[in-house]
Amino acid sequence: MKKNTLIIVDDHRIVHHGISKALNNEENFVVMAEADSGKEAVSLAKEHKPDLVLMDISMPDLNGMEATRQIKAARPAVQVLALSMHTEKIYVKGMLDAGASGYILKSASYNELVKALKIVLAGNVYLSPEITHLMVNNTPERLSLLSSRETDVFILIAEGRTTREMAARLCLSAKTIDVHRKNIKDKLNIHTVAGLTKYAMAKGLTSPNP
Repeated sequence: MKKNTLIIVDDHRIVHHGISKALNNEENFVVMAEADSGKEAVSLAKEHKPDLVLMDISMPDLNGMEATRQIKAARPAVQVLALSMHTEKIYVKGMLDAGASGYILKSASYNELVKALKIVLAGNVYLSPEITHLMVNNTPERLSLLSSRETDVFILIAEGRTTREMAARLCLSAKTIDVHRKNIKDKLNIHTVAGLTKYAMAKGLTSPNP
């Protein structure tokens, strides 16, 4: 039986080590590599060409959204399943827009994780039951006005990153970052950095691992 190959990405080593050990005991999976940063995940995905990457979102050097975007650009056939503690729509929509085929919460059981992996590997989409309503709720939400790239910038604003740091992380010019920042202010109708930060905190967008 051909096993599905995986890369596990999480900046907490004890997390990805535990998941890897458990999945390697399954008959359908083999973990090819583990990564604790977004940049490492992109490099490993290009090198190993796995069937699936299990991707954390909040990481110190390159967040999961941008890492997913780069992996899908380089290896379109690689499936990505987001694994996160975040339940806010901006994260779920951001990962799906970046190319992920599923989103599972870290509070999920191991059995749910295995189920999600199988569903995504079969070419379908999986969302944890706790967040499914976010993608079918048509109630207008200001955050939904942001593009995928603006979402990346807004999350970095929430983390207190400078324009230079954002430019380096997203491989964009400082001028482009400033354009995105202006668009975010206009779309959210919040015109100060303090206001944006306060709004981000109210929405739970500040990263636990800045």
